[in-house]
Amino acid sequence: MKDPALPPVFSGYPSGDRSGWGEFWGEYDRVLEPIRADLDGFLREHDAPSLPPREFMLQSPHLNLYVYPAEADYRRSVPLHHTWRRLDASVRATDDPFELPDAIGEGDGPIVYLSLGSLGSADVELMNRLLSVLGGSGHRVIVSMGPQHESLRLAGNMVGAEFLPQTSILPAVDVVITHGGNNTVTESFHFGKPMIALPLFWDQYDNAQRIQELGFGVRLDTYRFDERELLAAIDRLAGEDGPGARMRAISARLQASPGTVRAADLIEALARRSR
Repeated sequence: MKDPALPPVFSGYPSGDRSGWGEFWGEYDRVLEPIRADLDGFLREHDAPSLPPREFMLQSPHLNLYVYPAEADYRRSVPLHHTWRRLDASVRATDDPFELPDAIGEGDGPIVYLSLGSLGSADVELMNRLLSVLGGSGHRVIVSMGPQHESLRLAGNMVGAEFLPQTSILPAVDVVITHGGNNTVTESFHFGKPMIALPLFWDQYDNAQRIQELGFGVRLDTYRFDERELLAAIDRLAGEDGPGARMRAISARLQASPGTVRAADLIEALARRSR
């Protein structure tokens, strides 16, 4: 949700440096305005409200929900409409249970969860490079392998599968390596886990930058990171001087007030008012 005091959406630019903002918005308008105009014409043709400038989404006049923890949210210069409500997290409770395999549970090094989402895990070259770097470390690694799982090579300090119950795994790990998608980021906050973000597209750049600038993790160059840089980030984030204590405090607050319950309460309250 755009704001003149915040970096351009999807840019991944830092909040404290406005250099490049104008150029980014210029390219954003050049590429996306024809698409937005077509969508706006379709909406008008079907008697729907018109889209605001630079927007692809219509807001509800009754209730709008977004998911992001207060500790990581942005300071806006223009308040959101009063119909907007933040959910600090929204974590499903339907995943299967997960028990650490003996090969992972009995080791000594930090436990790292690697998940780049469905599209990121399909990048076999990127995944195998990460697996090669992590395979030579003393860390224990759980890998969400995705659709190209048969092409990935796990080392002896790793376990993985095509599909994993992420919300059941996160409580057991020390560090999360993620593409920076909103789901994994907010779930990591919910369970108090620092992150290494390797963004690939869309909102992932903004999430990765936000994690970095607020000290909840590290943003690395997805395709040009240095091997020592990645391993040092894991050691720091999992160590006593990392953000673990701070994130555990956030986790305690989030789990005491589940976003799923808050969302249900807001929707039910709206239904009662409408009735």
